[in-house]
Amino acid sequence: MSRRARVLPGLSLSLGVTVLYLSLVVLLPLSALFLKTAELGWERFFGVITSGWVAAAVRFTLGASLVAALLNVVVGLLIAWVLGRYTFPFARVIDAVIDLPFALPTAVAGIALSTLYAESGLLGGWLSGLGFRYPWPAWRGFAHGGWGREWRELPIEWTVYDRISLAPLGVVIAMAFVGLPFVVRTVQPVIEDLSRDVEEAAATLGAGRLQIFRAVVLPELAPALLTGFALALARGLGEYGSVIFISGNRPDTEIASQVIIKMIEVNETGTYADATAVAVLLLAASFALLLAINLLQRAAARAHAGRAAG
Repeated sequence: MSRRARVLPGLSLSLGVTVLYLSLVVLLPLSALFLKTAELGWERFFGVITSGWVAAAVRFTLGASLVAALLNVVVGLLIAWVLGRYTFPFARVIDAVIDLPFALPTAVAGIALSTLYAESGLLGGWLSGLGFRYPWPAWRGFAHGGWGREWRELPIEWTVYDRISLAPLGVVIAMAFVGLPFVVRTVQPVIEDLSRDVEEAAATLGAGRLQIFRAVVLPELAPALLTGFALALARGLGEYGSVIFISGNRPDTEIASQVIIKMIEVNETGTYADATAVAVLLLAASFALLLAINLLQRAAARAHAGRAAG
């Protein structure tokens, strides 16, 4: 019996090339990062990552990334639904614009956003004239009252901002800008493949639009939404180029990536090993978040398969 011809080489060669490439591009750089961090020792490592400067930057990065990812889930679902379900003029143009953050240099995006939302910018000046205000939370510690019965006693202090650029909302917008395509491109194919027969059957049985979406459509989209959320969240955690321009390098809008850069460039601030400690912290946070989202995604897929089988 003649062997079937294969387009790609055999398993041994293909697996060898795969492992070699992943080792050079992913495993070796990460190993070097951990080895450099190991020079600090546990005491120094925990001292760096728990310092007030690093902790404040990491908390702000996590908070802004979470808000941006949640915003992208809502808006991205709406955009994916419109592109996947409806035919209208300039649909291809809008579909192409969604991919623009993939190709656009992040520095260009940062300059464009900071120019648009600055106090003298088109939208920033208009919102400032309307008296636009919004609160943003900041951790102040348990020494400021602890967990009391009233919200004012919580270890969180709310600061009211009157601008977007050089403020937390600008950072959220920059992270949302770079993370939106991940949600849309993850959810849109699922929406396009959804069969409308079940929706029409539910409508025939008297179900309303909201009920159909909650009971029929949302379970189908849940795994894709969780995947898009995880990708957008991870993208926000590692974003630097677009954020640095709109944040203005201010203490209250300083992200973890900025701390790493400062530790490397400013000798009085820290050493290269200190910067790798912060990088390891971000890597661990990203890995933990992605792992948690993947577990939730699998649980949602199993639950949906069980309902379909039942």
